[in-house]
Amino acid sequence: MSKLPKENRFIDLSDYGRPAARIIARSLQNTSFTAIHVTIAFIITGLIALVCIVNHYYWTTAALLVLKSILDGADGELARLKNQPSYVGRYLDSVSDIILNFLILLTIWYITDTSIYYTILAFVGIQLQGTLYNYYYVILRNKYAGDTTSRIFEDKAPTAMIGEKQRNVNILFKVYYLLYSRFDKTIYQLDKKAIEDNHLPNWLMTAVSTFGLGFQLLIIGMMLAFNLEQLIIPFFIGYSTFILVFIGLRKLVN
Repeated sequence: MSKLPKENRFIDLSDYGRPAARIIARSLQNTSFTAIHVTIAFIITGLIALVCIVNHYYWTTAALLVLKSILDGADGELARLKNQPSYVGRYLDSVSDIILNFLILLTIWYITDTSIYYTILAFVGIQLQGTLYNYYYVILRNKYAGDTTSRIFEDKAPTAMIGEKQRNVNILFKVYYLLYSRFDKTIYQLDKKAIEDNHLPNWLMTAVSTFGLGFQLLIIGMMLAFNLEQLIIPFFIGYSTFILVFIGLRKLVN
């Protein structure tokens, strides 16, 4: 179930796990499992991947990171199939992602001789990359798909949906805001007018989708599998320069 109408869909390189995610969601549609359960499953998968990194089981790590990406898509698919949109699920998903991202890079720092300062810089770069991708994607979803669960500006807790408690929404929103707001504001300052423009070309969205978490995890997994762990942190620092390239291209085409 796509988040965009047909004419606005693009090849999302970060969403390679969507077919498998749909299969998982459909298999759970008529069960008692919820999207939150699937989110918890991807958290556990990510934590197991950390143990595998420490023990140098790199091919297993790669497989687990791909599985984590698939499950990351399956929770949203299941929520849509069951018609159970949830701010608790939306924030739990995002908070889990950023914490796992940090732990993955911290684990890579642990097994390599990379500077902790470079590790933090790579983490900031990865988050800014993902924020740009999400910024453009949410603009498209708000404009063409009527999606209001994800918002361009996350500055206050939304009203809880049916079936969830406002207190839980408020708590998770506060954690989300603490972890993400600086990245959101930075990207917004770099490209304020993206909201106003009517055109985000499909080819540009495909290029920016390499900043998506699924593609980032695929790169990390493959670099580990081919014993390139020393290059992971330098790679993401360098690749962050494309943030300005993609923003420049968006401004140019508009």
